[in-house]
Amino acid sequence: MTRTFQLRLYRDSDQEPSIALWLETWKRAYPSIDFDARVAWWRERWRDELVPHARVIVGEHRGAMAGFVTIDNAGYLDQLVVGPSHQGSPLATALVEEAKRLSPDGVTLKVNADNARAIRFYERNGFVDIGEDFNPGSKRPVRKMAWTPTR
Repeated sequence: MTRTFQLRLYRDSDQEPSIALWLETWKRAYPSIDFDARVAWWRERWRDELVPHARVIVGEHRGAMAGFVTIDNAGYLDQLVVGPSHQGSPLATALVEEAKRLSPDGVTLKVNADNARAIRFYERNGFVDIGEDFNPGSKRPVRKMAWTPTR
């Protein structure tokens, strides 16, 4: 299958498209939560916590942002965001594979425990359940998952 997207490193000009894509995807995933009210918090977290301390890989389709993944130096995948029109395409897998390439000793993440689709996606991509936790902000239960390379 021919890839219809390109992966590249994040640029400063990607901040607003990244925030907009985050907002769109989370509003669709959890319509009962007011994510519009969280945009200022997210913008600050994005600018002050994620971008300075993680590598951000952007997936582009026809010159527009279609998704992104963040992976820090400890191998923690904080965000995997894929726009609705690209969900189910190879883009999410390509972004996860890039995170694995950038963190060859392993990748960990947390996923909302009620997000069965995302959990199945991560399991298909080699991640295993390593425990339970909760999101300190939302108080929602999360599952901790990890990918460890086979040597």
